[in-house]
Amino acid sequence: MKDTAELLAVAQAAVEIGYKLMTTTGPGQVHEKGDRDLVTDLDLRIQREIKTYLERAAPGIVFLGEEQGGGTLDQDANYVWALDPIDGTSNFAHGLPLCAVSLALVHRGEPVVAVMVAPFLELRYHAIKGEGSYANGRRMQASTTTSLNKAMVSIGDYAVGKNAAEKNRRRLALTKLLAENVERVRMFGSAALDLAFVAEGRTDACIILANKPWDTAAGVLLAREAGVEVIDATGDMHNFGSRETIAASPSISAALLSLVVTAVAEQEQT
Repeated sequence: MKDTAELLAVAQAAVEIGYKLMTTTGPGQVHEKGDRDLVTDLDLRIQREIKTYLERAAPGIVFLGEEQGGGTLDQDANYVWALDPIDGTSNFAHGLPLCAVSLALVHRGEPVVAVMVAPFLELRYHAIKGEGSYANGRRMQASTTTSLNKAMVSIGDYAVGKNAAEKNRRRLALTKLLAENVERVRMFGSAALDLAFVAEGRTDACIILANKPWDTAAGVLLAREAGVEVIDATGDMHNFGSRETIAASPSISAALLSLVVTAVAEQEQT
């Protein structure tokens, strides 16, 4: 088994496969995975080529990728690669630059190595647990915003597909509360970049009312290593069994959580 520094190098080489393909190859055929949920031929190719590379460069590590059925992260597994070949597929398919290749190494349910590359923003992120997180080689630090009304907060996409209307009652209630209480609300369409931008201090917080390991594993480590508090809607420390992923500067985390709790209560009363 390689050490974490060696595995970071493996992961960085892996996401560069995605970087090169995204910047030289079009999406190809765009397929529906569900109502308004897309996958492109390139998503599938990137996942296939990165999986093949990882199996050769770091044999014996379990692989979990978003495409072709995804799966469930075994939080008791020794080591698992969690990959989103293109996080923000809809953005990518429409020519929007907010998309990324996101890869994390998860050890018994906790991310220990994270890499992410946003090819059209020329951003490369990496982190090792306990060693800080970096954007283009520069160490990242969470925002120091202390007031919610001065905070820039991003939210995850609205739900699509089966039961979307019911799921979106909660999201819409939260959006309303955020609009009334924070400086600006943003929706980037990429959970990976939501978390990376909080880690960088570009935004002050993000709220993702979902929690797929390929979407969040790398970003969670990037954020935590930058001093961001990552929790769920109960206020407990985020893990991959959580229903939500809430990342915020520690100075506004409690106030932001209060809005989430209020939104849930209001939705349940309607």
